[in-house]
Amino acid sequence: MAVGYRHGRKYILGRKAAGVVRRESRGEEPQLLFPFGYYGRTMNGGLGGRFGIGRRFRIALTALLAVGLMSGVASAHQVPSEKFASPLPLSLLFLGAGATVALTAGWLAFTERTPAEGTRRTRVLTVPASISTPIRVGVRLVFFAGFAAALGLGVVGRQVPVENFATVFVWPVWFRGVALLSILLGTVWAVLSPWRTFYDGLTWLEGERVAVAESYPKWLASWPAFVGFVLLLGIFENLTYVPNSPRLTTGVLAVYAILMVLGSVLYGVEWFRRADPLAVLYRLFGRVASITIERTDEGGTEISLRAPWRGSVEPVRDFSLVAFVVTAVYTVSFDGFTNTRTYQDVLFDARDLLGTGPETSVLLYAAGLVVFVVSFALASWLVERLGERERGTRTARATDAETDGGRVSADDGAPLLPGWRGAARAFAPTVLPIAAAYEVAHNYTYVFRNLGQLVAVALEPVAPGVQAVNPLGWLSLPAFWGSQVLLIVLGHVIAVVAAHYVAVERFETASAARRGHLPLVVLMVGYTVLSLWIISQPVVS
Repeated sequence: MAVGYRHGRKYILGRKAAGVVRRESRGEEPQLLFPFGYYGRTMNGGLGGRFGIGRRFRIALTALLAVGLMSGVASAHQVPSEKFASPLPLSLLFLGAGATVALTAGWLAFTERTPAEGTRRTRVLTVPASISTPIRVGVRLVFFAGFAAALGLGVVGRQVPVENFATVFVWPVWFRGVALLSILLGTVWAVLSPWRTFYDGLTWLEGERVAVAESYPKWLASWPAFVGFVLLLGIFENLTYVPNSPRLTTGVLAVYAILMVLGSVLYGVEWFRRADPLAVLYRLFGRVASITIERTDEGGTEISLRAPWRGSVEPVRDFSLVAFVVTAVYTVSFDGFTNTRTYQDVLFDARDLLGTGPETSVLLYAAGLVVFVVSFALASWLVERLGERERGTRTARATDAETDGGRVSADDGAPLLPGWRGAARAFAPTVLPIAAAYEVAHNYTYVFRNLGQLVAVALEPVAPGVQAVNPLGWLSLPAFWGSQVLLIVLGHVIAVVAAHYVAVERFETASAARRGHLPLVVLMVGYTVLSLWIISQPVVS
């Protein structure tokens, strides 16, 4: 842990800002400034101990679980304890990265490329049903077995986060690992989803579709998924102790599964597509995949290649998905920001100013989220104002960009509304490459490290004492940081390309498209610099 000073007091800082531990220089006992944090935890992963969670918080936590609002992600993203000297000044790096994004936009602005030229696909391979179906069924059963094992072992297994199957499998390998898989291959969640597997089994037993209500309420849109994402991957992953408790992990998973199954019995499979936060997240990430996997009419599997911006040029169905996309970008950035000393200073200042306690980080997250959503709405309004000077806005088909295995298909053919709401729905998907790039950059070592740990945990009953192998243990800190820089710049470049094609499609003239594209270019250049600054703070001296 690092030692710092603030207001004349000595602090021992945890590796995650949300889990800051403070020790007064007068020799007082250490206390957890923010007990939601999971770096100031007890060694056995319990709720007690000198760094434990207070009684009031335990009561509140239990109440949240009781009403089904509790969700979380575990096993903290490790922050390196050492730093290295950058081979070039960071200011020069930031300038070069921002210039790369800006120059890409400038080059596109004066080319004659049309949206159709950036949306072609190339078929590479078709796997017959005789091969793909057994593989699909096998993968589905294995994942369902992992889900069942997590439910059981989280309760009866050893309550040590790194040694319990539930905490090692659910949060890093499942939640984050499937996200990376979706970015690479398109969403495969329809196959992996354990509640979808349960529902399909129930449908098979009934011999017909199971749904009490006639249809999913249109007014609900994807807001249930949005709320679930904020709780699951926003607040509880980054700001709570929950990820390090196998039993709480099991409780979260059980509540999640019950909500999904009950909703599906009420509304059918549409509930999974609209209300499941993981389904929506993976489907949106699947838009960025360059390799697409989709089922053929004969039951086989078709593998194709496409441009990485292909799925990001289709508008989303409604504003709930706009909010979801912006929240996904914000949340992964906020997670990285909590690893910086600047965030620690902001956290301390906010606590002193507001006179609040553990909830301060939640308030900061919520405030930042509101700022992000409002900023994107204002940018969309400005885009529309600048682009519509010469004409009225075109209409287009609004889709949910269903990318099951990479396929993009229209849902209802509803017209894309003009005005800032229409612009927001059109341009929101263009920031998905940014979210995907930051997701990979921030989590790929976390996923692979826990994947090696999962193998060791799974083999423990038959091979006691087996050591975990980190597949990326050879990766040096400078190489890791360099890969993050490359991924983030690449993601912003792809986002600029996608936004260009959307602007050309939406606005009638080239000059209108250039004007409409400009606010987003400025936003993306600024966000490139901000993202690079965030990832550099914990590792670059």
